[in-house]
Amino acid sequence: GQVMKPKTHSVCLARLRRIEGQVRGLQRMIEEERYCIDVLTQLHAVRAALRKVEDEVLKDHVEHCVHNAIRGGNPAEQIEKVDELFRVLEKRAI
Repeated sequence: GQVMKPKTHSVCLARLRRIEGQVRGLQRMIEEERYCIDVLTQLHAVRAALRKVEDEVLKDHVEHCVHNAIRGGNPAEQIEKVDELFRVLEKRAI
């Protein structure tokens, strides 16, 4: 596989660092026995933040890896990249 673009790399790392802090905050909330709705609200925020990271990586993959396979003209590689993409999108729908 190919490496993600530098901009995607830095954006994803920054988001993941923020998410890491959010998860530590969630651990503290549970240790302190905070109100369930507050915990659920924060869990939802973490899931949304992870989805944004996922969106960035997926966008990068389509723009970079899939586009290069299409441009390269190798039918086997094109089929492989499209199949790979479908497998990941099927998992995402769950």
